[in-house]
Amino acid sequence: MKPISFLDLIHIDVHSSTPKYLQLSGAIIKAVEKGKLKKDDILPSINELSYKLEISRDTAEKGYKHLKEIGVLNSVPGKGYYIAHSDFKQELRIFLMFNKLSSHKKIIYDNFISALGDNVTVDFYIYNNDFKLFKKFLTSEAGDYSHFVIIPHFIDGGEFAKDIINTIPKEKLVLLDKKIPGIDGEYAAAYENFEKDIYGALEQAREQLSKYHTIKIIFPKRSYFPAEIVTGFIRFCQQYAFAHEVVSDILLEPINEGEVFINLKEDDLVNLIERIISMQFVIGKQVGIISYNETPLKKLILNGITTISTDFSYMGTVAANLILDNSRRHVEIPFYYNKRASL
Repeated sequence: MKPISFLDLIHIDVHSSTPKYLQLSGAIIKAVEKGKLKKDDILPSINELSYKLEISRDTAEKGYKHLKEIGVLNSVPGKGYYIAHSDFKQELRIFLMFNKLSSHKKIIYDNFISALGDNVTVDFYIYNNDFKLFKKFLTSEAGDYSHFVIIPHFIDGGEFAKDIINTIPKEKLVLLDKKIPGIDGEYAAAYENFEKDIYGALEQAREQLSKYHTIKIIFPKRSYFPAEIVTGFIRFCQQYAFAHEVVSDILLEPINEGEVFINLKEDDLVNLIERIISMQFVIGKQVGIISYNETPLKKLILNGITTISTDFSYMGTVAANLILDNSRRHVEIPFYYNKRASL
């Protein structure tokens, strides 16, 4: 056995949310799969690896320990670490990209990771609804993964997303949360039907809504939320003769007795509650609140905030199963009305 130089095989991405030790172990596994590292090849010591890759000693040691646990590496005193098996095969290496971090996105992530099981590498990226960053991540990483799982929400530039996404082989693509027009070929999707969902949820809430004279939805002018939400909201209000408004800024909007507010952003929910309380209105009697997207905290705030929400746990599990089953299905995720004291 002879030492090998393999630093050109290892890439640690400081922008990735995937822990560095998993990036290290994933790169070594990839090198084994491609035949660039073979059985009995000796790897650098932990100290050498730490120094040359500019990572902590703990990170290097944790990466090697992970590879030992799954049978890729072994170590012998005086010889160091070496490749124990060259026939190791890790089939799934997943590029996971969310538009933002939030409580409900964490629910998706946790269930996705749990359902995938062991021996799967997931590199996690956040593009903050920024199309340029979205494009940069995809164009720089397109050849390295078995699957691409993407949530496509943008403030600007979303009309060009289909061109970038269409460069991904469709057998590798899973669209999550939202389908967008113009994606060709057969690919997998776990998605919300935004117009249908809000219309159906408000239909379920009609009895509670009937004690209010006006429904207002807070929909910021510069928003990544799909316009179909507003379309479904207006269609419901027109169908059932509710006075309605689309509000862009809750801090400037008058609040009157007999109104219901639907918020999409968590910041708007905080501002709305603060304003209602300061005006000494009773929430759920004089002014109603419906919040978009269920989170655990909303079950507790003010004896419960009424929500309309997709099943984020199920969405994450479905996305994982589409990958594990090698499926090209499009799965519409259920949407629920959760009646609580705020309405």
